[in-house]
Formats: sequence, structure tokens, C-alpha cells
Amino acid sequence: MSNDRDFLGKGLRFPVSVNLNGGVSTSQLEENVRQSLFVILGTAPGERLMRPDFGCQIHDLMFAPNSDITAARAEVYCEEAIYKYEPRISFVKCTAAPHNDEPNRLDVKIEYVIAGKNDKKNLVFPFYLRNEDDEASAAVAGST
Repeated sequence: MSNDRDFLGKGLRFPVSVNLNGGVSTSQLEENVRQSLFVILGTAPGERLMRPDFGCQIHDLMFAPNSDITAARAEVYCEEAIYKYEPRISFVKCTAAPHNDEPNRLDVKIEYVIAGKNDKKNLVFPFYLRNEDDEASAAVAGST
């Protein structure tokens, strides 16, 4: 008899780790979907050789100012990528805002519903922006 959650699948755990038996750890069901979201959002388009279009355009914002406009663009990029690459998700809403304590961090809060389910899940994807101070200190360190 088939379980109504079988479509959620099973795959490698992210980040990849070794289990107690010395094999590669796996994840399944809702946890596999959650980890898949981190893979999608953490991959920049062009990083995967055989799937150059896979990933999220949020990485294009790495050098953008930490502003409301950048946050709005991050929301759109994340929602587009999730809808495009995660068919097990039926609804997603992203809200992004600068982190209070870290000026270079943009927190993207993601609410999603797994297809065929009625309960909302959520996660926070921290995205780090670079600023000119980081670039200047890297240039000074590299010139010595």
C-alpha cells in the first residue's frame, strides 16, 4: 500500500554527511523538501555544469545595498526559483528584511505549503551581502 506522502521522496542529506554505518546520510519526506529549498536558494545560476539555469538569482544581489529595494528583489528571486525548481511546493511566500544586528545580512523568511497538505512550514534563509569596506580591506590585505 502506498503512503500518501511517498511523492515527497528521499534523497541525500544536505549538507552531505556520513551516517553511523559509514554510508551517506539521507533525508526523506518533509525534511527532504526543506533541504531542497536550501539547495535551490544556495545555488547561483551557472554553478552546475549540467544544469546551468538551476539556482536562484538572489546571488546577483551580493554587492547590492542592504535596502528595501534589494529585499523586494530578493523576495521575487526566491519565490521564482522555488516555484520553478520545487514541484512539491504548492504555495510559497517570501519576505525579506535586513537583519538588525548584522548590517550585511538579509534574512529571507519563507512560508510554504507542501502540495496536498494544509499545514504551513517556514524557514529563514540568511543571505550575506558584501559592502565596500569588505572589498577595501581585502584589497589592502592582498597588497601587503
